[in-house]
Amino acid sequence: MKENVEVLVTLQLDGDLVERIRKACENVNLTILPVKDVAEIPLEQWEKTEVLFTSSRALPELKHVPLLKWIQFKQAGVDRAISTPIIQDSDVIATSSSGAITSQVAEYVMMALLAFGQQLPKMMALQAEKTWPDNTWEMLMPLELRGSTVGILGYGSIGRQVARLLQPFGANILAAKKDAMHPDDSGYTQEGMGDPHGDFFHRLYPIEALHSLLKECDFVVITLPLTDETHHLMSAAEFDAMKPGAYLVNIGRGDIIDEEALAAALSEGKLAGAALDVFHEEPLPEDSPLWTLPNVIITPHVSGLRPNLMSDIVDFFIENLNRYTAEQPLYNRIDPQKGY
Repeated sequence: MKENVEVLVTLQLDGDLVERIRKACENVNLTILPVKDVAEIPLEQWEKTEVLFTSSRALPELKHVPLLKWIQFKQAGVDRAISTPIIQDSDVIATSSSGAITSQVAEYVMMALLAFGQQLPKMMALQAEKTWPDNTWEMLMPLELRGSTVGILGYGSIGRQVARLLQPFGANILAAKKDAMHPDDSGYTQEGMGDPHGDFFHRLYPIEALHSLLKECDFVVITLPLTDETHHLMSAAEFDAMKPGAYLVNIGRGDIIDEEALAAALSEGKLAGAALDVFHEEPLPEDSPLWTLPNVIITPHVSGLRPNLMSDIVDFFIENLNRYTAEQPLYNRIDPQKGY
């Protein structure tokens, strides 16, 4: 059992969350220094820090943290930090908050699937025009989730929760993940959420078989992390491979999609629509053609927002911190070579 572990938190936490950490983790010395720039933290603090709870944008130089053993990120996606020396060139363990931010993102995905399936964008446009169409059967025929095929690219905590939420709707679920030989989830999972043992998909594909999955799907949901392998994974060839009239939802990272190719596929009618919460450049530039396409739902990277988000992230940090002091394996350990 480790004792007197020096823990530094650079995040802005409410007082009740700080007290929750103090009460739950008795073997630590907790320092809270919420800063926008890590340069504001005194060197003597860095020199004694063993555990760091921080943002992927706020990392110290490796030379300043001789005792640092573990970094807990508040984010699930760590692509902004993965190439830094402290992750790539040291023995410091890094963990993500995957599994602690799952529920609302999965509900966002369900919102998008139901909105497109029930033709909500078209109906909102008609309402704005004060139009009651004569050809409702042709124009507004819904695509039910019941009996449809939903492809989930990336079967991590978010993809698994999407699969769980889809169960009552009767959709056929196809999933793709890097290691399709291991369907179980070894990461952090909140009770009653996700798909811990891989029970909710109908077929699991390796990413290499992506085109075989795409041609079957009425809806495709992207929940993948951004890595060298997933950069522009969805480009012109993939949009050509998709089932005509399919819908796309992206809550992973913007650069997983070639936005120029997507805009072309949407404009040409190869895809019926897309819901996009993440983009290559954020905010999305005013001159992006995605803004003006009538079959696109654009949201400003908000799929993970919810009132109790930090509370759940802190609960996960407490879980991992207690495992650390007990010298047990940590959840969500990042592999620098894989990129997540």
